[in-house]
Amino acid sequence: MTGLLARIAFAGAIIEWCGPAPFLFVSVPDELVPELRYAAREASYGWGCVPVTARIGATGFTSSLFPRGETYLLPVKVAVQRAEGVTLGDRVDVVIEVRSR
Repeated sequence: MTGLLARIAFAGAIIEWCGPAPFLFVSVPDELVPELRYAAREASYGWGCVPVTARIGATGFTSSLFPRGETYLLPVKVAVQRAEGVTLGDRVDVVIEVRSR
């Protein structure tokens, strides 16, 4: 079992970004980015991507945070969108956990 490096909870709006599918993301608030950057030193697998387990509402999933500018974006998988009934512009509660490799 790997060690927990960071557990971050926040609320954010679902945004669109023209990157890889699923195209909908939640941006990590600026004040939480330093903690994620610190954890990323141990967990990142390249290009600054950080593998995470995440929860939006009651739905848990695995994903990777993508660095974008000065923040990170969490992709909101289509299965999560459907399970939680969320779409572009909705505000969601998010919990992200980063673990060492």
